[in-house]
Amino acid sequence: MIYLARHGQTEFNAAGRLQGHLDSPLTAKGRAQAQAMGRALAAKIGSAPCRIIASPLGRTQATAQIIAWAIAETQPGAPEISLDPRLMEIGMGQWDGLTSLEIELDWPGMRDGLAPGEWYFHGPGGETYAAFSSRLGAALSALSDDPTPHKIVVAHGVTSRVLRGLHVGLPWQESLQLDAPQDRLFLLAPQCAIEPLDCPVP
Repeated sequence: MIYLARHGQTEFNAAGRLQGHLDSPLTAKGRAQAQAMGRALAAKIGSAPCRIIASPLGRTQATAQIIAWAIAETQPGAPEISLDPRLMEIGMGQWDGLTSLEIELDWPGMRDGLAPGEWYFHGPGGETYAAFSSRLGAALSALSDDPTPHKIVVAHGVTSRVLRGLHVGLPWQESLQLDAPQDRLFLLAPQCAIEPLDCPVP
């Protein structure tokens, strides 16, 4: 089983800033969201072997560590955490760290006419969809080949959308319109199915 989690809320999320390859710390709400995801995963997995595979960015590593601590409360020892740079968020080049308003002020009209979510891939110096989906596809293939019974992937918003789209074979336009909440897990089940698991913060 592959469980897909997005990192908890960060300071940039709360301020409406795009992060991309930049980083910012988890907020108190973000840490609580990570704890809630960890508790939900512990309940689903029980004592079965599991491992955590995370993007190497700080916000995903922090979320992965909190999830591991929560699982360790029900297992003898925290699960292993490994880092996979292929799971990093879309790099938007010069748009990393900016708000939507700042982008519009400095690049007026550049996003006009683009499909929802498509503009992420038009940042000056940023990644194309082809490059982004190719590295995520390679990561997903490696996860599918991993014999560990339960794999927990801690990634990002756009990364989560595209991974789920690749898993079920959605057109890229539909993938980019999927929601990516920070209080929900997605089970990438066999036969190209996806099962959501809400993780409300108490």
